Amino acid sequence: MTILDFDAPAVRQLRVDLALALRAAAHHGLAEGVCNHFSVELPDGSGRFLLNPRGLMWAEVQADDVVMVDAQGTRLAGRHEVEPTAMFIHAAIHRLCRKACVLHTHMPYATALTLTTDRALDTTLSQNAMRFHGRTAIDARYNGLALDAREGERIAAAMGDADVGFLSNHGVVVCGARIDHAYDDLYYLERACQAQVLAQSTGRPLAPVAADLAVRVCAQTLGERLQSELSFEALRRRL
Repeated sequence: MTILDFDAPAVRQLRVDLALALRAAAHHGLAEGVCNHFSVELPDGSGRFLLNPRGLMWAEVQADDVVMVDAQGTRLAGRHEVEPTAMFIHAAIHRLCRKACVLHTHMPYATALTLTTDRALDTTLSQNAMRFHGRTAIDARYNGLALDAREGERIAAAMGDADVGFLSNHGVVVCGARIDHAYDDLYYLERACQAQVLAQSTGRPLAPVAADLAVRVCAQTLGERLQSELSFEALRRRL
């Protein structure tokens, strides 16, 4: 396969889409200062990936702000610096979990659930939650900031082949094969977590559905991804 450069049309489109996802996350209230990162692997098998840079608010990120790095964290292209914690988490998940798109946030409601003893979303509650049934994993051990490769690899091992990782006392990771699909999952994950937190706040007993129904709803959702793609294009028109 041909090795793509930073200005190749396919890479340029990935930069545009990654920047859009970051701005959309800011628009939806999923960002936290200049922290957290979205990344997407280049489709050339080189192990390189694109990443938002250090020090920029997600709302301001444009395609020309995105940087390209290799699997060791060396910046290969782009005008901004790279934050070390981004490299350790994202490089490990790309490499070990074989995920093309990796979105890591501290979004409020999903993070709130990582602070509970359950550590994660109940995927038998809301319809939005059911789209994640059988797709989640829990990293039950908070181990401080991810400041070395071993911590990133530990998180990746806890995620395994899951699309969604709940990182205890920390935040979440949402992965996918495409940016638009992964972003749609990120958005609806937060909505599902919000509904659960609000339901729990009433103090009333919760009413989950049977697991086999949650399995069916998940399959229905993932079997028709056009809605995810249309939603992302709508965000492109707005942002």
